[in-house]
Amino acid sequence: MNIEELAARIDHTVLGPTTTMDEVTDVLSDAAAYGMNACIPPCYLDAAGDTDMVTDSGVTLVSVIGFPHGQHASIAKREEAVTAWQAGADEIDVVLNIGRLKTSATETVTHDIAEVVAAVPIPVKVIIETTLLNDDEKRRACKVAVDADADFIKTSTGFANGGATTADVEVLSSYLPVKASGGISSYETAKSMLDAGAERIGASAGVEILEDAPDVYYD
Repeated sequence: MNIEELAARIDHTVLGPTTTMDEVTDVLSDAAAYGMNACIPPCYLDAAGDTDMVTDSGVTLVSVIGFPHGQHASIAKREEAVTAWQAGADEIDVVLNIGRLKTSATETVTHDIAEVVAAVPIPVKVIIETTLLNDDEKRRACKVAVDADADFIKTSTGFANGGATTADVEVLSSYLPVKASGGISSYETAKSMLDAGAERIGASAGVEILEDAPDVYYD
């Protein structure tokens, strides 16, 4: 894997509660310059899609649904996903309802995610917030994502204590492709996630990861 291939597997991210359009523009500019994807709040998708960074470079726009706790009503998640897709999102990251998963309301949680998947013709990643789940719950969450016909499992929102671990990536990747996210701020950490089986990296430190990477790090 060379540096261009690594860049294409990074979702360069800005999702904080105080995020401004200026910060989104900076992330889009970095994504365009380095060949990364950009993960931004849904409220900025319309404006982002009109920028030269996106129209000229073809930056893949990723946005979040039911963020960050996953407790939105199913109809709200579905409509939010449709609105994001129509505003220019190329991929959706939707947060699983963790409280319901913990009470074993598996059919309800599966329906919640399946509604989003069925509503949009773009890839859907399910954020399961691994740091809040025990091993059995992680596997149950993965089964939900599979049964709902999702495309990816994502480890974390980045807003709970803890984030991606290589052990979790190894487990999750036996179900679906994994986006490792949460606490990935260096090339070495990103590489460890990819080595563990992650297909995508979500990080606000995308530029730092790439600038620390050697030109080629896999045969």
